[in-house]
Amino acid sequence: MKTLIKNAWILTMDQALSTYPQGMLMMEDDQITYVGDYDALLAEDADEVIDAMGGLLIPGMVNTHAHVSMIPFRSLGDDCPDRLRRYLFPLEIECMNASLVYEAARYGILEMQRSGVTTFLDMYYFEEEVARACDEMQMRGVLGETVINFPTCDCEEAYGGLDYSENFIRNWKSHELVTPIIAPHATNTNDASALKAAHEIAKTYDTLISMHVAEMDYEMKEFRENYNMTPVEYLDSIGVLSDRLVAAHCIHVNEHDMKLMAARGTSVAHCVGSNMKAGKGISPIKEMVQHGITVGLGTDGPSSGNTLDLFTQMKTTVYAQKTHYKDRSLFKAEEILKLATIEGAKVLKMDEKIGSLEVGKKADLVLIETNSVNMFPIYDPYSAIVYSANASNVDSVWINGVRVLKEKQSIFNQQEIKEALMQEMKIFKQRAIERSKEL
Repeated sequence: MKTLIKNAWILTMDQALSTYPQGMLMMEDDQITYVGDYDALLAEDADEVIDAMGGLLIPGMVNTHAHVSMIPFRSLGDDCPDRLRRYLFPLEIECMNASLVYEAARYGILEMQRSGVTTFLDMYYFEEEVARACDEMQMRGVLGETVINFPTCDCEEAYGGLDYSENFIRNWKSHELVTPIIAPHATNTNDASALKAAHEIAKTYDTLISMHVAEMDYEMKEFRENYNMTPVEYLDSIGVLSDRLVAAHCIHVNEHDMKLMAARGTSVAHCVGSNMKAGKGISPIKEMVQHGITVGLGTDGPSSGNTLDLFTQMKTTVYAQKTHYKDRSLFKAEEILKLATIEGAKVLKMDEKIGSLEVGKKADLVLIETNSVNMFPIYDPYSAIVYSANASNVDSVWINGVRVLKEKQSIFNQQEIKEALMQEMKIFKQRAIERSKEL
């Protein structure tokens, strides 16, 4: 089927940052076949014509780090010190199961689609269930089972995620939308042998490895005292720092770390909302980009940053960087939108397929309406998206050529998805309330 979108202000996010103020895009099934100025002759060949009415058409946004099934934790203990060990780890062991992960993944995917995210990297448990949710909801997911040094809700032994991951990768390797990876939890929750084993699995199956790196103060102290190295230097010393690694957070990296990361081709998932909410610090992405490190934006889990949308991350990223460096001109709006689209695709090694609107790429598109009060006037479309727009301005979303959001209405039943999640959350919610009283 040939679908034409006309009267769109197209921001391609290609290498030249080509724009078409009165542009037209044609897609055939799951692939983009034309991007440019209006072509009447070509338009006659369309099976379906969609009038964008001056809306902004951009590539689908890429969330490079999330724990999507942690929806049940949202708003729980937000201001609590050491929330990870006081709430998250215990409740995961006690309450998370396959059904809850699946229902929470569906809800989180719905939230991302409604905010223009068409691809996400996920790290959690029961990743088979997250993959199933992606398959059913037409979502592009890069999914990794957590590997960690203690028993979890889906593995009875420490590091059980290694065996789980290998089976998971084999099962989903050839899927159109799901890309299976492996995801050690962090540098300080995996020993060297587990990290090496995870990296070998990534090499064997030619996939990515992702983990939290240089995020915590105590992580930095531990590596300094035990190894006289930073976490990045440690990963390099054991052969895990490579172009397969997507390092999340990287708040506490230094000049030498960044040189190593650039030399090894390691990319970074920048999670500014989560980092700032926890008071962990501002990641030096200005220097990372200057060193040639590929950086994308991530939301982290919906409990860490309370949202799965990248509009929030774009605003917060640019505000944090300008404030930290006291430079209003730092990171122009188009550079921030690149982090949310093509640079994110590069982080996930998917830029030949997604991340920009170019002929031959997959039809992952987002139409942002410009009729709402917050979207007038527009002098610079990039600034309008980064500084003015929010998730509610997303009008339509296509993933792999399928229109999953049309005129702000999802093709999936939001109420049914919410009710199913609420049903699965009953025990979790009760235990969360009890734990709040205990602490």
